[in-house]
Amino acid sequence: MAIVKMKKLQLMVIRTQKEDLLRDLQLLGCVSVIEPETNELQLKRDAGGVTEARAAYAKLTGALSLLDKYAPVKKKLLQARPEVTEKTFLDDHVLAETLKAAEEMETLESEARRFTSEEAKLRSTVESLTPWATLDLPLDCAETARAAVTLGTLPATIDFNEVQRALADEVPEAELFPVSEDKTARYLVLVCLKEKQPEALKVLRAFGFAISGVAGKSGTARENITSSEAGIESVVRRRADIEKQIAAYAPRREDIKLCIDRMSVEIQKAEASERFVGTDSVVCMNGWLTAPDEDALRAVCEKYDCWWELTDPAPEEYPDVPVKLKNNALTNPLNMVTNMYSLPAYGTVDPNPLMAAFFIVFYGIMMADMGYGLLMIIASLVVKKLAKPKRGGKIFIDLLLEGGIATFIMGIVTGGFFGDLIPTLYKMFTGNPMGDNFLTKPLLNPLGQTELVLYGAMGLGVVHLFTGMIINMVEKIRNGDLKSAVFEEGSWFVIFAGLALFVFKKGNVAGIPVVLVIGALMLIYGAAYPAKGIGGKAVAVLAAIYNGVTGWLGDILSYSRLMALMLAGSVVAQVFNNLATMPQGAGRVTVLSFLLFIVIFLLGHALNFALNLLGCFVHDLRLQCLEFFGKFYQDGGKPFQPLEINTRYVDVENHL
Repeated sequence: MAIVKMKKLQLMVIRTQKEDLLRDLQLLGCVSVIEPETNELQLKRDAGGVTEARAAYAKLTGALSLLDKYAPVKKKLLQARPEVTEKTFLDDHVLAETLKAAEEMETLESEARRFTSEEAKLRSTVESLTPWATLDLPLDCAETARAAVTLGTLPATIDFNEVQRALADEVPEAELFPVSEDKTARYLVLVCLKEKQPEALKVLRAFGFAISGVAGKSGTARENITSSEAGIESVVRRRADIEKQIAAYAPRREDIKLCIDRMSVEIQKAEASERFVGTDSVVCMNGWLTAPDEDALRAVCEKYDCWWELTDPAPEEYPDVPVKLKNNALTNPLNMVTNMYSLPAYGTVDPNPLMAAFFIVFYGIMMADMGYGLLMIIASLVVKKLAKPKRGGKIFIDLLLEGGIATFIMGIVTGGFFGDLIPTLYKMFTGNPMGDNFLTKPLLNPLGQTELVLYGAMGLGVVHLFTGMIINMVEKIRNGDLKSAVFEEGSWFVIFAGLALFVFKKGNVAGIPVVLVIGALMLIYGAAYPAKGIGGKAVAVLAAIYNGVTGWLGDILSYSRLMALMLAGSVVAQVFNNLATMPQGAGRVTVLSFLLFIVIFLLGHALNFALNLLGCFVHDLRLQCLEFFGKFYQDGGKPFQPLEINTRYVDVENHL
């Protein structure tokens, strides 16, 4: 239950064995390959094939998207990932066949897109020709021996009679023939003497006349529409055939998913390969190894012609050392909290074992309802049983389970079961209030003992903060900074002890609280000794007193949120229970009133549960990250990202 110790790894291997070694390191999953520190010998970098691997990955993901589009399957809500053997996962024949299928699907999709584009063009043609469908005149008939024929449109808002009068006055040798009209335009044919066409167009343009783009097509509009509609039918039919061909690859869906995972692993391996440098015969790498896996690495390296060396990182290298947290089943879910904040710096303390009890207890205090706790426990157990989540999903579900257990236990203490559901139902069906029991008279009544809840929350806050300070003192002593530990953190312990003695009128000498005075003097000395000059020491002392007093006051008051959220959840739950009983009124329970009770109850508690589930987590997270971590935590750790088999669709049985 600490930060895993890291070893610095340097390795050289025969070039021909590089790929096999990388594969075994990936299966081992405990080595992180890093950039070479120096390249003074001007060794050439290796080409890992990242571009090719990413292209294959994109091709496979595209193929899966096509199957989801043309051959969708209903996904189960909770379903465990299938397990495959290492041999199946690394089968190059399956990968080659699947990539070939993906390329064929890509080609078919390209053809389908071409048909879609052609269909859109034909439909556009039909749409543009439809207003001219009644015109029994070839569209390419632009003139006769003496006359010019022009197809065009006028805005629908223009008075057609006014246009005709203007045209008759200016160009009597011209005539407009209406064809059709819609909400936006009027479709017309202009016939006039050839030599009068420019004058006629000039008159019409003043009214917004525009020459139609359909002119010039051979045949009538109806003939063109019929031809285009036939073309649309043909294109749609041919595209449907293409889509059926794509859907026929549905039996390859699982192979495609497996190969997507395979290529994601290959990308990671190729990226690591590009960090190697070497000559034509030998390659070198630098990396980090988790120290507990030294024997496993030795077993792998002994299979190859290689040299390797492990060294402990020097303290000045700690900022570059990656961090991996190792915790037990109880504290491991708290990695989610730590990762959301920041990993601890290498060489410092892992906060998860120290934070776990506080986080879980605080969550239970804020939620504090047996019903909500049962929902969380049941949901987490069902997901663990059916979906068998891994990695981050498992951490979240485990944290939900621990929070649910704490919520259920605190619900027993406060007597909450979906608020006051059981007493409410009892009164609904009997007309009398329920007698005394742990539900009606719990060990702790949040609504009736508000002050006690508040004092308890603040007391827990003091313990929480003191724990952080003790951790910081221990770390300072381990690092040889005894003076700082005694006169900074230690002075506050003496001050609080002096305050307690002063309140209970103990330890006073001639009315002077000796212990409190000693603590104050320790605080003053601890603030003054690092500062320089009289002015600097005075400022440091004043700042220490002000920041200490206001900081402690603010920190302790922050824990009042434990009481606030407990009360809020309890009150809202009871309000919804009361609302659910309102349809009954003063009469007896009826089928309708009970059905309405169930509906209001479910909706209200679903909302309350969702808000509390998130709100309690956020406020609990704040107490840990701001109040607790602020006392001792050193963040800034870099996550350990080993070369490993990290998959999305399948789980690989590792037999290395």
